Amino acid sequence: MSIMPIRSEEDYNKVMQRIDDLIDSPQNSDEFNELEVLSVLAEDYEEKHFPIDFPDPVEALKYIMEWKGITSNDLEPYIGTKAVVLQILERKKELTVEMIMRLKKGLKISADLFVPESKEDVPVLA
Repeated sequence: MSIMPIRSEEDYNKVMQRIDDLIDSPQNSDEFNELEVLSVLAEDYEEKHFPIDFPDPVEALKYIMEWKGITSNDLEPYIGTKAVVLQILERKKELTVEMIMRLKKGLKISADLFVPESKEDVPVLA
């Protein structure tokens, strides 16, 4: 087993093909060990070259509305008046912690959808 760093998209594609070949390897076999190492290398390459941005809270809310088949009127018990819901959807006003918690409980969704992924993503208030 000769494992090299992934330095290009071509290397990445080769590693992904090899991972596909090894995916059903029995645990504790040499092939399974190779699969684990290649998976770590591929994950590292993906994080650096194909980052996934955390969704914007409004986009997340719009996706949930579409997914659950609900309208802006259906959000009123969780966010507030029709005017406030519209302001949120138009990005004129931000979701508050209280709104997020009511959305979480009422729509049975994770509050993480509306929270930045890390401290670095939290806006600093001046």
